[in-house]
Amino acid sequence: MSEVHLIPFKLEEVVQTAGEEIPYGIQMINAPAAWEQGYKGKDVVVAVLDTGCDVNHPDLKDRIIGGRNFTSDDPEDYLDGHYHGTHVAGTIAATLNNKLGVAGIAPEAKLLILRVLGKNGSGSYQGIIDAINYAVEWRGDNGERVRVISMSLGGPDDIPEMHEAIKNATQNNVMVVCAAGNEGDDNERTDEQAYPGYYKEVVQVGAVDEQKHLAEFSNTNDEIDLVAPGVNILSTYPGEKYAKLSGTSMATPHVSGAVAVLILKEEAEFGRELTDPEIYAQLCKNTQTIGLTKKGEGNGLLYLKMGERTDSGNKTEETTTVQK
Repeated sequence: MSEVHLIPFKLEEVVQTAGEEIPYGIQMINAPAAWEQGYKGKDVVVAVLDTGCDVNHPDLKDRIIGGRNFTSDDPEDYLDGHYHGTHVAGTIAATLNNKLGVAGIAPEAKLLILRVLGKNGSGSYQGIIDAINYAVEWRGDNGERVRVISMSLGGPDDIPEMHEAIKNATQNNVMVVCAAGNEGDDNERTDEQAYPGYYKEVVQVGAVDEQKHLAEFSNTNDEIDLVAPGVNILSTYPGEKYAKLSGTSMATPHVSGAVAVLILKEEAEFGRELTDPEIYAQLCKNTQTIGLTKKGEGNGLLYLKMGERTDSGNKTEETTTVQK
């Protein structure tokens, strides 16, 4: 198998302090409204397949439930040899109310750090496959299991074994959220495809900027599920620092964190654990159109609708009708 890489992205700025506790992307998707109602992703486990994580970062150290390295002979070393993974982890679950820090979408979620990419941002497809399978089979000390897999990585190759691992994950009710890719040409009518984002079974995420315009680099295709903030995203950076990055890699963790929030909210309403298709149906309801085609925005921009319930009647029946 060939190598898989970080989807090309842009490091905009590194800073010592965040300067703002709640980044614009978190506000744009209405996460604070979810927090006010008590939905902060408490104890929902999100597996982050990336370059590792700075486990000592003050905004992240309380969020990490475990980890493993799939790039070297030392499986216990899942520290971030790069910085991309630390940034992604912060957008998902950075602890709320650190006065000098940022906040994640699901600031009480737990992170399982699975390092699949090295310090140069590349790794093996076999490592990705092994990490996906590990995430599905992993159990915490108190019986916790992974509910969401977040992958801000990809490549041009359709790898059947990776596809099968993803299918197995979704069949075990683990939602897989992936970046669409940054090969876009600023034309939503043309197709750009990267894997695993293009697989039908995953939630494929494109990027918008602060003005809710589609990012010029964001891939567009007929499998886009939704878009989220992905330009100048402020999040955690190794060494107790913060940074602004741009890419669909930054949009993806917004969705991964939102899924953790929605799992708690919707399962409380249903009174039971939801299946992957049911969670997907609820995710699709928590979007709003920004006037693009389906190839550009999919179901629309992620927006957590925390007011009145958006449907009536038998929700269980309704959630089974939405397909990725």
